[in-house]
Amino acid sequence: MASSEVGEVTQLDISKRNMATDEGYDKKCIFCKVVNKEMGTELLHCDEEISCFRDIKPGAPHHYLIVPTKHVGNCKSLTKAHVPLVQRMVEVGKEILEKNNVTDLSDVRFGFHWPPFCSVSHLHLHVLAPASQLTFISRLFYRLNSYWFVTVDQLIELLNSKSETD
Repeated sequence: MASSEVGEVTQLDISKRNMATDEGYDKKCIFCKVVNKEMGTELLHCDEEISCFRDIKPGAPHHYLIVPTKHVGNCKSLTKAHVPLVQRMVEVGKEILEKNNVTDLSDVRFGFHWPPFCSVSHLHLHVLAPASQLTFISRLFYRLNSYWFVTVDQLIELLNSKSETD
């Protein structure tokens, strides 16, 4: 039986960066504020490229948001050049799950909301586990093969099909 509590995660001790003047920071973006430690949200992972924190409205016992540390628009604005970023986001998501003793990756959902169905226009990967324990509403919000939610594989396939000039 899975617990609704999230296991111990080592919080990284990084100094607050002054991203307000850095390129890649949108002062109106809530996720930029979270990453910049302006919101008091616990960062489970934070490096120069990727940050992770818990979703404030979890749809599963483990529900994390993996975001680029610097502001990147939603998944519809991505190009083929962003495929490595998306892949790195998945790697971090798997690392966070592993740190929280989630070992059955066949029962995990990784995906993005497709615009206009995303509440924040800062690219964010939803990592939900176990997927078999999604709440009723979450089964709708994070539904596979829907026009509002795309899996990582679907997004990477779409990005790889784009030409370099798109």
